[in-house]
Amino acid sequence: MKILVTGAAGFIGFHLSRVLLARGDEVVGLDNLNDYYDVSLKQARLSQLQGLPGFRFVEMDLADRDGIAALFAGERFDKVVNLAAQAGVRYSLQNPHAYIDSNLVGFTNILEGCRHNEVKHLVYASSSSVYGANTTMPFSVHHNVDHPVSLYAATKKANELMAHTYSHLYGLPTTGLRFFTVYGPWGRPDMAMFLFAEAILAGQPIQVFNHGKMRRDFTYIDDIVEGVVRTLDHTAPSNPDWDSAAPDSATSAAPYRLYNIGNNNPVELMHLIETLETALGKTAQKEMLPIQPGDVPATYADVDALIADVGFKPQTSIEDGVGRFVDWYRAYFEK
Repeated sequence: MKILVTGAAGFIGFHLSRVLLARGDEVVGLDNLNDYYDVSLKQARLSQLQGLPGFRFVEMDLADRDGIAALFAGERFDKVVNLAAQAGVRYSLQNPHAYIDSNLVGFTNILEGCRHNEVKHLVYASSSSVYGANTTMPFSVHHNVDHPVSLYAATKKANELMAHTYSHLYGLPTTGLRFFTVYGPWGRPDMAMFLFAEAILAGQPIQVFNHGKMRRDFTYIDDIVEGVVRTLDHTAPSNPDWDSAAPDSATSAAPYRLYNIGNNNPVELMHLIETLETALGKTAQKEMLPIQPGDVPATYADVDALIADVGFKPQTSIEDGVGRFVDWYRAYFEK
């Protein structure tokens, strides 16, 4: 297949592109290479992809309406995986317009490209942040998610609603994936794993929010990618039993699906730090801080729908995943 992967120089997009190329798909990777975090890391990921047969790179912003329309019209993609977005909960408090431009305007351009060019399936990144003020655990795709606590989360919830509209109006199969705290080699420098490793090795204090009582469903990158590939190959069907009198938010009478991709095993932040200390062979200096605006105290994924529909459940342990991350980190930064 010819597949468009947006955010191809990003963490998940890079790993996904490698897996798709390895199985023989043609991948057009799109990224705007913005400076939200170190561009050299994005370029290093990209250099790994550009030597692989079947890969082509396009530097473009999702908000470029004419450029995206021309790309879709010229390439005639079979399927699309939209991973490009302005990420980060805390950054959304500082620069809200970046989230509107990328996550709303940009996503509209992707939907329009799919609609007008006979794309067979659109898979797009949502986020566990959509659960917001929910407290019922584990988080299920069948739960109501109408109370986001950050603009980032609100844009991801909006993506799910926008996708449903296109599935309903135009018969475009769409699948939204709610990712839970992704980590691993080539990860994002703004995420806790990366920040902690950098500070611990430099002998600097790490910031431990909510006094270490945060709990996250840390999900290893290989498990995330396996989930993306399986859902990409399982074109979203309509639900013939969908009932408008008792609507299920994860399915529809239209060809529409939502899935959680999480490890189904939340880990307390202090345990993550201890695991990282063991892997690095060095003890962290800790600065204990209160919870930050927009953060939620815990995430925990119910993955029953993912198991039922595509037969997959993430299962990499935090010890194995952190060990692999540290091996990559030391090699990449020569530390």
